[in-house]
Amino acid sequence: MAAAGALPAVAARLRRAAAAAPEARLETVRALAGLFREAQPREMAEESIFQNLLEILMSASSEIEQAYKNSCELVDLDTCLLLIAECFRCLRNACVECAKNQHVMRNLGLISTSVNLIKLLHGIQIKEELLLTALRCSLQFLGNIAAGNGDSQNSIWKCAFPDLFLTCLTYSDEKIVAYCCMVLFTCLNSVKVRELLDPGNLTVALHVLKVYKEQLESEWSVTLLELIMAEISEKNPVTSEEMNVFVRHADFLAGCFQEKCEAVLKLTSAADAEDEEALVTIRLLDVLCEMTSNNGQLEHLQALPGLLETAIDTLRLTHLAGKQAVNIFTATHAMTGQEEISHPAVGFKSHLIRLIGNLCYKNKENQDKVYELDGIPLILDNCSIDDNNPCILY
Repeated sequence: MAAAGALPAVAARLRRAAAAAPEARLETVRALAGLFREAQPREMAEESIFQNLLEILMSASSEIEQAYKNSCELVDLDTCLLLIAECFRCLRNACVECAKNQHVMRNLGLISTSVNLIKLLHGIQIKEELLLTALRCSLQFLGNIAAGNGDSQNSIWKCAFPDLFLTCLTYSDEKIVAYCCMVLFTCLNSVKVRELLDPGNLTVALHVLKVYKEQLESEWSVTLLELIMAEISEKNPVTSEEMNVFVRHADFLAGCFQEKCEAVLKLTSAADAEDEEALVTIRLLDVLCEMTSNNGQLEHLQALPGLLETAIDTLRLTHLAGKQAVNIFTATHAMTGQEEISHPAVGFKSHLIRLIGNLCYKNKENQDKVYELDGIPLILDNCSIDDNNPCILY
């Protein structure tokens, strides 16, 4: 209630902020951001507040642009960056569970202004903490204005895809990358998934996987791999052009699987049944199985160095883990309950055998390699009725 009572006075100070000293302007915006942490001030906020914040952002953006264009030393860059970050915090807070404010901000053009400002800040090419904070807050704002709001999601996608996502996904700052992933996945729907996986845009999807490989942002990778699976499954056949794009990146996907495959062994512990890194490994295997099931692309995938060896080694490790203790990799001949049926690793060993079989299809070199690696006894040892790996006999 006290916050709601303070809002009119702070809003009045904000109206006069353009003529105020930079420090006073910053203090006012900071106070407003604090008020918007509570629901009632958010609901009470009038359009003029967001118009004033937009003007402050545009003014700060103009100052930065002029400073770098004319090598002007009179601009206080630190204060500009602090002000930009605080404006975005304010807008971010005002969006929380408030469709009214999301609608007003979008209609004022704050989404396109924010996207343009992010591009400008990226162009500064400095890695100071103040710049990173401004970028983080800007992406958090885009995430919040998109949350539960289809119109805002469409607006962000139109302004930001694919260039802004590519820019932020390649940043060295982990928080910026994580917030970028958040915005990307908040905006996705069935139509945008098709656009994301279009041959010309697939680089964005592969960058998300690259993030997983380097920074372990596994949550987004699981979702993305499920989307890729949906695109290349038999129910949703892709065009030859789309499949060619997938195959051009097959080395990368196989490399991810080879590097992270042992993470699946974490699933031997019931406490780690939802381990994100292990879930990504499972989804990578699913994708590789589907890709090796496409006759037009099989030859390329069969020649990928180390993939067959990794599949055999992983089968050996999971098979041994299932023999050493009772866990999800232990062969079972009777259903013991719904928990095992819904476990994410159900079918993992059968999928490994499927991948090995696909890689050996009409390929004498790979067939000989399986023999040399003692893969045949291993596969035969797994060919028993196993409720945790249905269809393994086939």
